[in-house]
Amino acid sequence: MSNPLSLLQQRHSVPSRQLGEPGPDAATLATLLEAAIRVPDHGKLEPFRLILLQGQAKLDFGHRLAELSLRVNPHMADAKREKDRTRYDFAPLVIAVIARIDASSTVPVIEQQLSAGCVAYNLLLGAGALGFGAQWLTGWAAYNREATAILGLKDNEQVIGYVHIGTPQIDVPDRERPVLAEVVSTWTP
Repeated sequence: MSNPLSLLQQRHSVPSRQLGEPGPDAATLATLLEAAIRVPDHGKLEPFRLILLQGQAKLDFGHRLAELSLRVNPHMADAKREKDRTRYDFAPLVIAVIARIDASSTVPVIEQQLSAGCVAYNLLLGAGALGFGAQWLTGWAAYNREATAILGLKDNEQVIGYVHIGTPQIDVPDRERPVLAEVVSTWTP
């Protein structure tokens, strides 16, 4: 019998620059997205939405962010400028995971953000289960309002992350993981 936790025990990110074609086809993507949105959702608010970035639109988005970055920081080093310009060039699919915050709800904002975060994590797990690689990134473009305006975000929305999905172009070694005894304790009164 196979280990039912092996997906979690072997989960790791593949650097976005090491993700290439092929990405998920339309049917596989629909299945992945349907699975990804099955998350804890206190109050059934659906405090998330997804924006797919693919093909030329993905490249255009990356170039618009690079232009904004240069405008905000005109003295940026050439290497940083190039990194910003090509950030979205590699993985065939990037999914912007958006938290939609309902400030009038009794559900705390952090729970709404965490629900959207679970969507991002489900995308990572689901991509891995389907044989793809993925990486969840944020960076300045997740927190800058001019950058999020490029995506058309409303005032009550924020980027939780950009999940890059594709086929790993290299074998990625696992990184050192936390020592269980250092992060687990038992509370006693």
